[in-house]
Amino acid sequence: MGAILSDCGSFVLIMPENSLQVPENLSFPNAIALTQTLLDRSSDLADAEIESMVTGLVATENGARGFFVTFLSDDRSLADQPSEAIVTALRSSPDIVSELLVKNLAMSAAMAVHHRRNQDEGAAEGSDRVQRRSLHLIRLLNLPQTRDLAQKLHESAATGQGEYKAFLDRWSYDAEQRQTIEQTVSQVM
Repeated sequence: MGAILSDCGSFVLIMPENSLQVPENLSFPNAIALTQTLLDRSSDLADAEIESMVTGLVATENGARGFFVTFLSDDRSLADQPSEAIVTALRSSPDIVSELLVKNLAMSAAMAVHHRRNQDEGAAEGSDRVQRRSLHLIRLLNLPQTRDLAQKLHESAATGQGEYKAFLDRWSYDAEQRQTIEQTVSQVM
């Protein structure tokens, strides 16, 4: 068995048959690097390998965060039409995946507002792409947890109270951004 040192200083294990493995105690930076490797090699991997790797990534919050930050923002079209292997893998961790998809939907909507205010249309379009992809995945997965979390985030964005108040406050979203979040997550409910 060999090992490759990633850009993040963590090890990604490469098995003899050249299939990728998700190590235990996966850090967020290592999850980003591993997801990038998965995307780079996706055309060479069998569906079962992709499903196994994504399942391993989304089993933990660090892994899922790293997966989504890379997958949803990647320039390639894989996230626009995710394979059944990816969809099946994402369904393996419905609580973690639902929470992160709802937050990604909200954050990308709010960031699009921010970038447009700063007349950075390129960055705004990147946020729009993440928003579109997040919503598409939410609809494909059709997890009941997602609708519940979207309702709670919608309520917090509308009232400034509730379960997602701390999340909205932590990112200092203003009234316009909160209204955009409210409108965006209403598409899930």
